[in-house]
Amino acid sequence: MAAMHDNDHEPLPDPTSLRPAERLQDGRREPVEERLAEEVPVALVYNGISHAVMLASPLDLEDFALGFSLSEGIIDSPDDLLDAEIVPADLGESVALAGTTERGLSIELKVTLRCFMRLKERRRTLAGRTGCGLCGTESLAEAVRPVGREAACIEVEARALERAMAALPRHQSLQQATGATHAAAWCAPDGEVLLVREDVGRHNALDKLIGALARAGTDPASGFVVVTSRASYEMVYKAAHAGFGLLAAVSAPTGLAVRTAEAAGLVLVGFVRGNRAVAYSRTDRLLSVARSD
Repeated sequence: MAAMHDNDHEPLPDPTSLRPAERLQDGRREPVEERLAEEVPVALVYNGISHAVMLASPLDLEDFALGFSLSEGIIDSPDDLLDAEIVPADLGESVALAGTTERGLSIELKVTLRCFMRLKERRRTLAGRTGCGLCGTESLAEAVRPVGREAACIEVEARALERAMAALPRHQSLQQATGATHAAAWCAPDGEVLLVREDVGRHNALDKLIGALARAGTDPASGFVVVTSRASYEMVYKAAHAGFGLLAAVSAPTGLAVRTAEAAGLVLVGFVRGNRAVAYSRTDRLLSVARSD
């Protein structure tokens, strides 16, 4: 697995910024200074070919690049990523907001010839790219893909989900500073939060978590993941493809997400809020559903 390095050691954009604003409350206006989460265009370039451009938080990009490559099936293992370099770039004079020229980042990735040829074949008839989480897809047939593997078998007590979601805010430093980011957390079976990644995009946060676990050599089947978002098809697909056995979300899943989870054998739980949770698939692997004190 390649180590990520920056081009010419140029510093990356800050993940947050300060901006003057006005707070409106009870008919009064008060000048304040707000800390905002920054998002920048991040291009993922494989062996010289730009595959996707995502808006992401400029934080933990090495995890993002690896996790995205794995979750999208571009590489099969971290060893397929041979080199990686972050290259900052101006977006041009035509992209200037509030008098500031916006900056972007290009992650130049070198993958094995086998993976690159497979990616080229996948893109052979494609004319465009998308940043929605189904990157590099254009046809309806390719937009919804079967996971292609059975999700890991894990049994978890329902209260472990409650513990994990309750503890998660303490680990969300970027969210605490800005109020504008999602998080994906890796948790032990008892609900202890072990690793968290944040981003303005929910897919990006999950990809960063997948990449961080892969870099550490952690078996996804040894715990579960919780996310501060809805459980869309893309989130379920990425979780199951990465080898997680259970995905818990603070909001609802979609119908397609539930069907995908059921087909993959993934435990999918939504509305994990306080002592409430709704299990949608493989409910037999939740050791309890009701809280018992």
